[in-house]
Amino acid sequence: MSKEIKFSLVYRDMWQSSGKYVPRVDQLVEVAPAIIDMGCFDRVETNGGAFEQVNLLFGENPNKAVRQWTAPFNKVGIQTHMLERGLNGLRMNPVPADVRELMFDVKKKQGTDIARSFCGLNDHRNLKLSVEYAKKAGMISQVALSITNSPVHTVEYYMGVVDKVVEYGCDEICLKDMAGIGRPTFLAQLTHDIKKKYPNILIQYHGHTGPGFSPASMLEVARAGADYLDVAVEPLSWGKVHPDIITIREMMKADGFLVKDLNMDAYMEVRRLTQKFIDDFLGYWINPSNSRMSSLLVGCGLPGGMMGSMMSDLKGFQGAINASERAHGRPEISLDNLMVKLFNEVSYVWPRLGYPPLVTPFSQYVKNTSLMNLLNTLNGKPRWTTIDKDTWNMILGKMGKLPGKLDPVIVDLAKNKGFEFFTGNPQEEYPDELPKFRKMMEEEGWDEGQDKEELFEFAMHERQYRDYKSGVAKQRFNDELEDLKAKAHAPINVVRPVIEMPEFDIDEYAKRYPHAVPVQVPAKGQLIWQVDVADDSAAPITGTKVEAGKAMGYVQTFYGMEEIIPAVNGRIVAVTGKQGNKVVKGEIVAFVESAEDAGNI
Repeated sequence: MSKEIKFSLVYRDMWQSSGKYVPRVDQLVEVAPAIIDMGCFDRVETNGGAFEQVNLLFGENPNKAVRQWTAPFNKVGIQTHMLERGLNGLRMNPVPADVRELMFDVKKKQGTDIARSFCGLNDHRNLKLSVEYAKKAGMISQVALSITNSPVHTVEYYMGVVDKVVEYGCDEICLKDMAGIGRPTFLAQLTHDIKKKYPNILIQYHGHTGPGFSPASMLEVARAGADYLDVAVEPLSWGKVHPDIITIREMMKADGFLVKDLNMDAYMEVRRLTQKFIDDFLGYWINPSNSRMSSLLVGCGLPGGMMGSMMSDLKGFQGAINASERAHGRPEISLDNLMVKLFNEVSYVWPRLGYPPLVTPFSQYVKNTSLMNLLNTLNGKPRWTTIDKDTWNMILGKMGKLPGKLDPVIVDLAKNKGFEFFTGNPQEEYPDELPKFRKMMEEEGWDEGQDKEELFEFAMHERQYRDYKSGVAKQRFNDELEDLKAKAHAPINVVRPVIEMPEFDIDEYAKRYPHAVPVQVPAKGQLIWQVDVADDSAAPITGTKVEAGKAMGYVQTFYGMEEIIPAVNGRIVAVTGKQGNKVVKGEIVAFVESAEDAGNI
């Protein structure tokens, strides 16, 4: 009898990979019946990742959202699954063990059946507790392998991870092809080897369509024994997101697999409602480039979901780079050519940083280092001049073991800076925190909530939870949305930037200070050059000395203060950002001439 291939609709990740927000709970409840009526899904990805955090940014209760969104699927027997980041839980930084354990208990009681757990470094130590806690809570434990294409990421390498997580007790394996660069034949061999050694382990494939491999990969892993395939629906399928259910189902059917029938009337209703949500407000935060595939992603291996932020960063650097090019009598560089240069730099940097799989947050670390290398080399400075704190933590082993070896240049650089490499279990560095958060909730007069779910949200996302409770988050979101609507000059599903980047005439100081290094803001918010300055026009005086790695200003964001840190020791030669201005991530607000270029200062 032919093997059945089952499908999971990754409705959460469809939105996560497209823009900033996911639909509100009322919209999710509206679309759920049509998803069920499609009749072809055995699973739906409902929550996890940024889902809870996004609801807090709406000013809405994420626990209410998870319970109401999973309920219709629970009722008809469609399994629900969530994504969690191992050591990092549902956020971008490490989470104490007691908070991680509570997460699985809460999410199971809220209606989530399967925990898909991944570590961006494929360090099995970061996944051990995820498996144990999921099983203890009564969830299905699915461990996701972060798939990439490199000399060290062999079938044998991945099988070593599989052996350990199966030992820990996981029920399923997901091949998480987050950038879609896994080669089809490689994925088939890995699937075959897992099934041969562990025939009772279910395998689910998750592949983004950015560089174009994923449909072929789906066919190959299915032939090799995979059980589930992750798919999407229009208008958010393909592009940088996921293949569409219609195409993949027909491909599987034509290859002789058994597949469930698809109700096209229900598909069109899901499609209509998804577009309705885009037109309502979500389209403002969806980058139009996400609808396009790109073979350029094959070489650099960056995930399609981060292309929007990367292009924003490049635009911020383009002016400074071209100022330097003009000062040196060289032609300006177009944004497209700059993108190719960045892709090439990523290809250079990635192996030298130990081949970390390019998935959140490690894709951002590699991209940021490559961007600074590009800027420095175009200005005649050596690579590795600027490496941020988070990237250093990755390099030093504080987030887990890197898959490959660090380049000797990086090792020597760390030693010269007096840094020490960490070889212990990363979880041991983060002591339990639930007692602290219980005490704070008592002081605030807040209830821990049903199944301690409010305690969990507070401990996982403290800053965002406080803003939700105070009403600040809802007001901020509504203000942002109204601002977008007021500025719109096109249909609502056409994205408009929240804040327009200012245009600076930098020719004059480019000639005077050809080696000046731009200072960029790390996040969107309000520019504050000095915290204690009352005068709105205040800004640093040109000539002011600054130190590399030491804050010279701040950005007031929705979640708190972000430091503005210069990359070099030197003095300010130009200030382009006014005190109190709204700024966006990557915007240049000052230029610093390094001490090396200006002489001893």
